[in-house]
Amino acid sequence: MVEPVLAPGAAEAAEGSARRLSRIELPDASPLPSAYAEADRSQAVADLLMENSFDPDGVEGGPFALHLCVREGRLAFDIRDADDRPLRAILLALGPFRRLIKDYHMIVESHERAVQEGGMEARIQAIDMGRRGLHNEGAELLTERLEGRIALDFETARRLFTLVCALHQRM
Repeated sequence: MVEPVLAPGAAEAAEGSARRLSRIELPDASPLPSAYAEADRSQAVADLLMENSFDPDGVEGGPFALHLCVREGRLAFDIRDADDRPLRAILLALGPFRRLIKDYHMIVESHERAVQEGGMEARIQAIDMGRRGLHNEGAELLTERLEGRIALDFETARRLFTLVCALHQRM
């Protein structure tokens, strides 16, 4: 029997690919207040599942399932294995995120209105730039708050921030 030969670094790459999310569960399946917000949430989930880096400290294995919800005013990262067995739960206070979440919702509403009113392309682009800036700020804050507990790449953090905003909008 011939043993498979891996290219240099292939074993490390295969190990690294396990340190990701393979499923995301949001507790409330009810639709968001607008089609735009629902599309934003759906796109964030699809993009996350396509490509992400999620490495919980002290948790073996992977890929992982993430049950993301708000419990008692805190953001809960309920990390599970592929068979949905709980591995670790991390709770974050929502306080540091409130201003960003509020600003994000205002920007999304402004963008929706501008599109519905047939706004000028320059106005829509300016609103979208503001939205991207809030995403970046939210991603940085999320990465900082999870430091030492979950390692994320920047794009994963941006998409998770979108989901945090969607969860908060349902409250």
